[in-house]
Parts: sequence; C-alpha cells; structure tokens
Amino acid sequence: MLESVTLDQMRVFVAIAEEGSFRKGAARVRRAQSAVSHAVANLELQLGVRLFDRSTHRPVLTTAGRALLEDARGVLLKVDVLRARARGFEQGLETELSMVVDTLFPLPVVAAAFKTLREAYPTVRLRLSVEPLGGPPAALRDRRCTLAVMAGEDFIDPRIERERLLSFALVAVAAASHPLARSAARGASVTASELAEQVQVVLEDPTDLSEGRDFGVLSPQTLRVGTQDAKRALILAGVGWGRLPRWSIEAELDAGALVPLPTANWGPGGEKVTDAYLAWRLDQSLGIAALHLRDLLRSASAPR
Repeated sequence: MLESVTLDQMRVFVAIAEEGSFRKGAARVRRAQSAVSHAVANLELQLGVRLFDRSTHRPVLTTAGRALLEDARGVLLKVDVLRARARGFEQGLETELSMVVDTLFPLPVVAAAFKTLREAYPTVRLRLSVEPLGGPPAALRDRRCTLAVMAGEDFIDPRIERERLLSFALVAVAAASHPLARSAARGASVTASELAEQVQVVLEDPTDLSEGRDFGVLSPQTLRVGTQDAKRALILAGVGWGRLPRWSIEAELDAGALVPLPTANWGPGGEKVTDAYLAWRLDQSLGIAALHLRDLLRSASAPR
C-alpha cells in the first residue's frame, strides 16, 4: 500500500499539522476541506496508523503523526529541491531580484555589490530591504526575497542554505555623557549589575521567529526600537546604552562621542564577534543575476 502514497497526501498532512486545523490546512493548499479530510484518511489507511486525534476541537498529532511529520517534511523538501534544480537548467535572466539584509551587516559591502550588478544587468529591477533579527529568514520563508544576509546562529532552518560571508564586531557602547561611560573612562570593567541598573536600547524583532526570546539583553529596563538608526540615535543622545556594529560607529568612537563599555559579558572592550551568512531557499533555484550577486558578495567578503 505504501506505493500508493502520494506527494499531494503528504503536502496535505504537513499543511494541517503546521496550520493546526483542517480548515486552515485546506486554505493553505487551496483545496476544499472535504477533499483534505479525504486525503488524510486515505494516507492513514495506506500507512496503517492514525496521524491525528480528532476527538478534540482541533486535530492533534498522535505519537505516530509526530514521528512521521518529520519524514514527510524531509521527502517534500527533497522533491522541491529536485524541481528547483530542474527549473534552473532552463531559467534565464530574472526580471527582478530582491534581497533582505540583516541590519547589522556592513551595508557598504552590499552597496558595492549592487552597483556592479546594476552595471552588468541594467534591465533587472533590484529591491533591497534592511531588517533586524528574524526579518531576513522570515522573508525567505515567505518568499519575499531570493537572497538574504543573516547574522548569527539563531535562525537556522533546514529549508535554507547558508554560506558564511564575513565576521563583524558588535560593541557595547554608551554616549560620553552617560553614567556607564564615566565608569568605563576610569578604566574599570563595567559589571553586569551596573548594566542592569541602566536602560538598554534593544532592537525589536518584527517577526514571530524569536517570540519569547531576547538576544544580548542584560538589563530589565529596556527601550525597544524598530530600526538600527533609531537605536543609534537614542544611544548617542544618552537615553541608554546598547550594542552596535563597530563598522557603523567608527567615526563616533574616534571622536569620543561614543565610549566602549568593557564588560566580561562580551569579551575585551565589550566586543563580540558575529558571523554573517548569505542565505537562500533550497527549493528555489538561483537565476543568473542572483548567482552573480552571490559571487560579488563572496568576493567582497573574502579576506584581503
């Protein structure tokens, strides 16, 4: 009977499991709810196990359902990759190429690559968005972009291929007038309790990928912002302290407007090195312009 199992049945099974209901699963695969219910019933018959407990208001995965869900996802991913590679043989130059870049990544690197790409393919419409935290992986997940640049290791997804580009430093800083900067000026390490006594300016994730989690937050007093520019402006104004990428504040550090906060929490000088990755969906083939942009970013990020 296993030979009768279809990809369509597995897609329906995964959709219902991920959406949490037969109705939402049917909407996701654009099928009637009755057809979806029939497909799952047939799949259960062919597999010889119950995948969902239907005794509650919402369908709940059985023990077998939870185990087989990962297998179904793996099969569908391999099929999608196969299709993407096949499409890639006949794919020509894209009409549009979109990219979402983590707000921490050095934008001059992206700008230089886009300039060269534009000169090579002037007919390709380019779109660039800069988003924090879960923004780049969510854009790939939702197919809002072809390429993304992700920072750190917090959003690994088996459907997304990642390739390391470069490392950059995040620096804990405060304005020269801030109480923490005065402590740092005396040459003393800033303790975790001192950091916790002051407002920390923190970037807020616009997605649900980091729901319930904070990254690098040491103070219970936080001021949450939506953009890196807002965070930088508030820290410069002395409203609070926070971490910023060194590449974006070199001038302010040299002028003394911002002062590094040496703390054991992030290593010498309050710095922590983070890796950045170029990322794309495994089930989406890269066209001519996307491949060229990938090569340009590789080249720009290579050690000199």
